[in-house]
Amino acid sequence: MVARVWSLMRFLIKGSVAGGAVYLVYDQELLGSSAKSEAALRRAEEAVPPAVYQFSQYVCRQTGLQMPQLPDPPKINFPIRESWNSGIVTVMSALSVAPARAGEYLREGWEYVKQHAK
Repeated sequence: MVARVWSLMRFLIKGSVAGGAVYLVYDQELLGSSAKSEAALRRAEEAVPPAVYQFSQYVCRQTGLQMPQLPDPPKINFPIRESWNSGIVTVMSALSVAPARAGEYLREGWEYVKQHAK
């Protein structure tokens, strides 16, 4: 009984995390234009380091432990827009030709089997 409840809890937690990730992507319009995606990345770069610092200070106050200061995150100096778009274009083009390629490979395999079955 406990194992079933535990597995159900794990499923619900994983589903909640996945649903939250999908909602976040939709809410921040990360699958929209490149400009919106790049703006969301800039907002995250500005918001995450202070949040991590505040959380570490909170943990220090609650536990009495001293945490060392984290180094500054590295700066990203390459255009995300081009690499993001090229990745999306590559994946979408592969998905668009997948049915035709599958039929092509099926025909080739069928011819191979017919040749060797004689």
